[in-house]
Amino acid sequence: MTSGDVAREAGVSRATVSYVLNDTPHQKIAEATRRRVWDAAARLGYAPSAAARALRTGRSDIVLGVLPDWPIQHVLGRLIQLLTNAFAEHELTFLVHSSAQPARPLREVWRALTPAAVLALNEFPEAEADAMRTAGIEVVMTMHGSARGDVRFPPVSGERGDVRSPLVSEEPIGATQARHLVDSHRRIGYAYPDLPRLDVLAQPRLDGVRRVCAERGLPEPDVRTVPLELNGAVAAVKSWLAADPPVTGICAFNDDIAMAVLMALQSLGLRAPHDLAVIGVDDIPSSALLRPSLTTVVRDTETLARSLARRVVDALDQKELPADPIEDPLRVQVRDSA
Repeated sequence: MTSGDVAREAGVSRATVSYVLNDTPHQKIAEATRRRVWDAAARLGYAPSAAARALRTGRSDIVLGVLPDWPIQHVLGRLIQLLTNAFAEHELTFLVHSSAQPARPLREVWRALTPAAVLALNEFPEAEADAMRTAGIEVVMTMHGSARGDVRFPPVSGERGDVRSPLVSEEPIGATQARHLVDSHRRIGYAYPDLPRLDVLAQPRLDGVRRVCAERGLPEPDVRTVPLELNGAVAAVKSWLAADPPVTGICAFNDDIAMAVLMALQSLGLRAPHDLAVIGVDDIPSSALLRPSLTTVVRDTETLARSLARRVVDALDQKELPADPIEDPLRVQVRDSA
């Protein structure tokens, strides 16, 4: 099916079909004619060619999202959904590739797709970014990590050299958790995940807790690895309670880790917040169903997704980009655990 078929069905020229379906600006076409073209295209099952659109605009409409080998659970799944919607508002298609083995190598994927931009959740080798640039992919952005080797045109305002700030900073999350606890607790613990591949998220969150403790004159946070397994979580809780002075408030990497801490307390015949206050991150649906219900840091994922899409679109349009990370509104959902 071609645009000529649509033109014959609607009784208009092929140029009119092109103007209507591509929403070409500055064309005075009657609303009735536009409706006739859209109705004809729908009846015939016609959709404009992505290849032709790429030739016309000089770039594809694909933004390739590169996922590291992270668990794809509620929070990451929601971010992917909202990024898909946010890019669609800019007439871009967000396609996701997971790096979890045995997936196809990333290089094979972007060479096959020739995307307009690449948005990676975690940093990848500098050589990969250089290869993308050589192939004509001008916008390569990294949400987390040091972002060495990111390619962004034009250059980001205020940046020097090859090391660029990540698009999203996790440090404020840990700082928000700690601020919620420091007024009532003189010793803070941090529940660290037992998956090393999550260090790029966990380490800056821990840095935020450390910063607030230092600002308030508190000791360094007592960091314990907490697996999603009861015996390991119990061991961590016992260590916190046996510390000198004992830890009385826990900042957990996320809600899953916080739940493990709460289950460990329960198995020891203890309860939060009386014996150990606990605050998580993400506000996953089950956090409100626990007893005690979980206090947690809530991220405005929809605003974050829209801001990420806007940053990519601005880079594609050759606009100067700010050096600072994207503003990430946070709030504490206060419940019973802290």
